[in-house]
Parts: sequence; C-alpha cells; structure tokens
Amino acid sequence: MKETYTLKEKIKQFLHILFPIFLTQISLYMMNFFDVTMTGKYSAVDLAGVAIGSNIWVAIFTGIGGILTGLTPIVSQSFGAKEHKHISKVVEQAVYVAIVFACFVLTIIYFLVPVLLENMYIESSVQTVAYQYLQALCIGIVPIFIYYVLRSFMDALGQTKVTMTLTLCSLPLNILLNNIFIFGRWGVPAFGGVGAGYATSITYWCLLLCAFLLIRFRKPFSTYNILKKLSPISFSTWKQLVSIGTPIGLSIFFETSIFSAVTLLMSEFGTTAIAAHQAAMNFASLLYMIPLSISLTLTIIVGFEVGANRLGHAKRYCMVGITFAVTMAIAASIVLLLFRETIASLYTNDKHVLQWTKQFLLYALFFQLSDAIAAPIQGALRGYKDVRFPFFIALVSYWLVGLPVGYALAHYTVAGPFGYWLGLIIGLASGASLLFIRLRQKWKHA
Repeated sequence: MKETYTLKEKIKQFLHILFPIFLTQISLYMMNFFDVTMTGKYSAVDLAGVAIGSNIWVAIFTGIGGILTGLTPIVSQSFGAKEHKHISKVVEQAVYVAIVFACFVLTIIYFLVPVLLENMYIESSVQTVAYQYLQALCIGIVPIFIYYVLRSFMDALGQTKVTMTLTLCSLPLNILLNNIFIFGRWGVPAFGGVGAGYATSITYWCLLLCAFLLIRFRKPFSTYNILKKLSPISFSTWKQLVSIGTPIGLSIFFETSIFSAVTLLMSEFGTTAIAAHQAAMNFASLLYMIPLSISLTLTIIVGFEVGANRLGHAKRYCMVGITFAVTMAIAASIVLLLFRETIASLYTNDKHVLQWTKQFLLYALFFQLSDAIAAPIQGALRGYKDVRFPFFIALVSYWLVGLPVGYALAHYTVAGPFGYWLGLIIGLASGASLLFIRLRQKWKHA
C-alpha cells in the first residue's frame, strides 16, 4: 500500500486490494456452498443435517474468528507507522491465542452441542448427521484458526493477492474431496453430509501448510521472521489482541448467530422448511461476500491511513467503499429477482423444497441494501479501532429487534416461517442506520 492523492488513485488502490479479498472470500464461502449443494443432491435429510450443523459451525467460527481479526487493524496501523518489530511480535502471539480458542471451540462442540441438538424439534436422523458433520469439522479447527491469523497478517500488509491465490487453489481440492467423501469414490465409502465435513477439514490443513511455507520463505513475509522460533507468551499482547478483537468477534457473532438461531427455530416447521431456508440463506450469504470483502478492504486501508495520521484520506476511502457496495447490492438484487428459480434448482431436486426456496429468495432481496451499508461501515470503524459501539449496535439491532419481531411475525401472523426473515430484514435495516450515524460522528471528531 502507498499514499494516494487523487480520487482516481484511491479508487485504483481500493480495487487493487478489494479484488483479491473478494475472490478469497468467495472461495472460502464456496466450500460451504458446495458442502450444502452437493449434500442436497445426496438426500433431503443430509441437507437438513448439514444445514443445522453448518449454522452452528458458522456462528462459532465467525465469532471466534472475528476476535482474531483484531490483528488486522493492529498490523495495518503498525505498517502505516512503520513499526515492523511490533508486527512480528503481535502475529506470533495471535497464533498462540488462535490455538487456545481452537481448544475452546472443540470443548463446545463435544460437550454442549449434543445437548443443544437433543432439545431441538428435529428428526433423530437429522440430529445424527448434524453432530457427525461437526465432529468431522473438528479435525480442521486448529489449522483453520491459525490460518486465519496468518491470512490476516498477509492481508494487512496489502498482499491480498497471495491469500487469493491460496484460497482459489484450495477450492477445486475441496470440491474433489467432497465428491469422494459424500458420494463414495475410489474405494472410499459414501459418508453423505458427514463426508463434507471430512473434505473441508483436509482442505483446512492444506491451507495452513501453504500459508506457513509462504511466511517462512517468501518476501516480504519472511523478513518478519514469524514462527522462526517459539517466542515466550506475552499476556500483555494477548490483552491488546483480545481487547480489540472481542468486540469485533462479538459483533460478528451477534450478526451471524442470529441467522443460525433462526435456522434452529425454523426446525418446528419441519425438514422441508429447514432445507429450503438453508438453501436460500446459503445463496444470500454468498452474495454477502461482496459487502464483506469491501468491509475487510476498508479495515486494512482505513487502518493504514489512520496509522499514518491521514484522516481526510481515510474518510474518502470510506465514501468510495460504501458507494461501491450499494451499487453492487442493486445489481445483486436484480440477479435474485430474475433468476431465483434457476438459483433454487441448484440446491435441490425435491419439488416441495424448490418451491419454498423460491419464496425465501424473494425476501433475500431486501437483505442486500442493508448489508451494503452496514458491512462497509463496520469495516471502516474497525480501521479506526472503533469496535465497542458497533458491538452494542449489533446486539440491539439483531437480538433485541430482529429476533423478537421475527418470532412474533412467525407465530402470531399468517407469515409463518417467512416471519423470521421479515424480522431479520427489520433488524439489518436498523443496524445499518445506527452504524451510519456512528460513522458520521467519527468523521466530525476526526
């Protein structure tokens, strides 16, 4: 990254960082996308099981992973201020923190998730698939958390093309492994939805290995000598990481877990409703990779400018990011409106699930604009290291507004399961409005 002076230069640098991040996020999410779509071709029960399991996994992973993203603004601001020794220290300590969090997640999955599944109104066969899918993912929890740290380090230096290349290469591997473990190929038995968990875990280990080799032997990463030898634990650095990362992680957790909670609550409407809801939510989440990528880009680039004390430049980058996100949201909504039947058919051959999925996709239209405003602003505020207020916004808008309204609409109106989606739309819109007000306040005091 470098200092820019004109709007044209800023747009060029913004896109230069954004495009690789977008491809990286798409590739990472496509692993989940292919888990769901390929499992849906195996059976409706396996699709529902993977839907439950993946929603639990996404809520946990994104929440803990969000804490680890506290590394990004620290590194980007240190990079802008040219404090290279501090970068090496904080990345190594973040790896230690990632391992601790991975052990924590393993404990949750093995001891708490079975209790949660037993108390859900779902068929026993769906419960079995969900839990065994999560057990298979446990094999890859430690490597994906460490990879998350190494990726944040590389991205914060502006080297987003490197992580893009890594992830793009991992996607075909994941598809191949899915084909082998879900349907049974080359002497491997067919595991169904559980096989998708095994395939993803193996892919996570491959990603970590490649990232480790890069930071050890490729410049500019190798110049930081990260993980060349084991450094002593620094609890003061852990505190810095956690103090910045925890509000980020909780904000992400509140946002993603609300969708997981809706999926779990949707179980009372039957397997068809769960499968259709998951299929529509899976595609809506795929579209969310656009504003999410813009959010990650703004965290890096705003943090770089703030670290160099160029606050006016940071503000202009915010405007570029939000404008681009809104434009893409309009385009995504048009795609959903015109091709929702084709999109629904990607997920299932079941006629009933197909019809329900088409209806859910109509509601996904309204997610786009709110996400286009909220996600980039969240990323920009993280670049400023303003993380606590967005955390409270996420808590209020999703859990105190979105979920209660959705529950009321689902149980006390004719909306039925679609009431939950209406509640989500209202929660997302309120969150986007509050975040925009917060960013304007930040600009006034800058």
